[in-house]
Amino acid sequence: MIRAAGFQDADDIFDLIKQYPEELLPRPIGDIVQNVDRSFVCVMGNRVVGTVSWQILPQISAALDPSVEIKSLAVDKALRRKGIGRVLVEAAIEKIKSLRPAEILALTFTPEFFARFGFKETPKEKLMHKIYMGCINCAKYESPFTCPEVAMVLALRKPRTAKAK
Repeated sequence: MIRAAGFQDADDIFDLIKQYPEELLPRPIGDIVQNVDRSFVCVMGNRVVGTVSWQILPQISAALDPSVEIKSLAVDKALRRKGIGRVLVEAAIEKIKSLRPAEILALTFTPEFFARFGFKETPKEKLMHKIYMGCINCAKYESPFTCPEVAMVLALRKPRTAKAK
């Protein structure tokens, strides 16, 4: 069952993310709690076995073309390749679409997985808002541009342009 995460799920989300120290950036428990309203969990029985989160990325100008990032996708390692990640991403995409952003993005070590949803590879230089939100503080790599993660974007609509005043 996929459902919206609640405060009671924070420890389980934290533990799932910790299962992937090479693939996922760690998230402090306080960050998970503060942003739990932007997360889904997959529950089997009474156990949380998967999670996905999203964040709205900042814009410098008017909010004409917002971007939303899917992040912290994690499935219990014992249950991988059973479709849990797929249903979590599908649920996240549907929720994000309801916000009507211009695009959804993901930085991933598994671009082929996100390609199944229609995501296309894009240069990281086109995602400077993402880089300044999170990548710039990453201690794993010397630079966001040396990180081996692949930037993927799912365009939902054509960008709008701001009207000159």
